[in-house]
Amino acid sequence: MRHSLATQLVGRRRPINEVADLLGHRSINTTALYVKVAASQLAEVALPFPGGAA
Repeated sequence: MRHSLATQLVGRRRPINEVADLLGHRSINTTALYVKVAASQLAEVALPFPGGAA
């Protein structure tokens, strides 16, 4: 059920950090185990890198 919820939230373009919060994860890496989406979908919901591009 957790994987399904995470996948649905990302499909609705919710930010990954929001998904992590809803699942109770302290780390985005933990959330990544549940969320398996196409790279293009993930890029659409990704937050900008703090301080801009390196």
